[in-house]
Amino acid sequence: MSILQFLTKAHFDFGARRELQNELQRHGCRRPLFVTDKGVIQAGVFAKAVESLSSLDSECIFDETPNNPTEDAAVQGLAHYNDKRCDGIVAVGGGASLDLAKAIAVLCGDPAPLWEYCNRNANVRPVRNTPPLFVLPTTAGSGSELGRSAVIIFANGVKAGVGCPHVVTAAICDPELTLGLPRAMTAATGMDALSHCIETFCSPTVNPPADAIALDGLERLYAHIERACNHGGDADARWNMMMGAMEGAICFQKGMGAVHSLSHALGAYGHHHGTLNALFLPTVLAYNASELAGKMDRMRHAMKLPPDADLPKAISDLNARIGLPGGLRELGVSTADFDAIASAALLDNAHKTNPRPIAHSDYVTLLHATY
Repeated sequence: MSILQFLTKAHFDFGARRELQNELQRHGCRRPLFVTDKGVIQAGVFAKAVESLSSLDSECIFDETPNNPTEDAAVQGLAHYNDKRCDGIVAVGGGASLDLAKAIAVLCGDPAPLWEYCNRNANVRPVRNTPPLFVLPTTAGSGSELGRSAVIIFANGVKAGVGCPHVVTAAICDPELTLGLPRAMTAATGMDALSHCIETFCSPTVNPPADAIALDGLERLYAHIERACNHGGDADARWNMMMGAMEGAICFQKGMGAVHSLSHALGAYGHHHGTLNALFLPTVLAYNASELAGKMDRMRHAMKLPPDADLPKAISDLNARIGLPGGLRELGVSTADFDAIASAALLDNAHKTNPRPIAHSDYVTLLHATY
C-alpha cells in the first residue's frame, strides 16, 4: 500500500523572505534562535534574509553549523537556545543549517540522545513539543526546507536521518538569497537536487503524483543548472533551481537508492553530500538500468535528450561541464575504506528502495567504478 503525504507550508518567490516577520508574529515567536553559519553571515546573505525583522538580538545567533551537521553541534545549539531563553528557531543557510535547526528543534521538545530519534532505530522515539521552526534556504539543493528528516552525523559516527516530518512550521523560499552563491556551490547543491528527482523517480515505491513532480523538477534542474553556474545572477535560472530543489524534496517519501546510501556512508567522512551524489549518480544509474527501461525513456524526455541517449554519460558530461570532480580519487577518498563504506551503505534506509537488488560486493564495485 502506498502512502501519499505532502507536507509543509511554503512561501515561494522573489521577496518571500519578507514573510518571516509575519510568520514569527503569527506564531507568537518573539525571541527566536537563528541557526546559520559564518560563511552565510560574512557573505551578507543572513542580513538580507532577516531584513524584514523589526529587531534581532545578536546574542540569539548560533553560527556554529559544521559543513556536515553533527549531534554535538545540535547539543550546543540546544544549550544556546536554553541559555538565551529563545521561543522558536529560524534557520538561514544551506541544507546543513536547516538540518541542524531541525535537530535542535527535536531536542528542544525532549533532549534525549539524538540517536533515539534516528529513523534507523527500531524503537524510534516520537518527536513532540517542538518550538516553531522557520527555514530560509540559501542554496537550491538539499530540499531540507520541505524534507521529512534531518540528516545528521551521530555521536556514534553514523550519518543517518532524524525523522521529523512535522517540525518545520513554514518554509520561506526566496530565490534572491541564492543569487550570490559561488559557482562551485551552485554546481554541487544543484546536482544534489537533481539526484533527488532522479532517485525518487527511479524508486519502485508506487506514487504517480510524486513521479510527476520529480520529472518536472528534473526538467527544470537539468535545463537551468548550467545557466545558474555560468551566470550566477540569472534570476530565471535561480528561480527554477530553487523550485526544482523543492520538488525533489516533496518526493522524498518515495525513498532513494544506492546513490544516497553510498553518499550517506561516505559523507560520514566529511565529504560534501551534493558532490558525492553527483559522482555516484551516473554509476548507479548504469547499475540500475536493467530495472529502469521505461523510466529511462521518461527521464530522457524530461531532459530533452535524444531517445537513444546514454543517460549515465549525460550526467557525467554535465558534471564535467559545471566543474565538479571526476571521481572519488580527486576527493582524497582511500580505497582502503571501501569495505567499511559498503557495509555502512547496506544499513542505510535509502538502500531499501534501490530499484535493483544490491549486495556488499556490488557496493564495492560501484565505489571502484566511481573512483
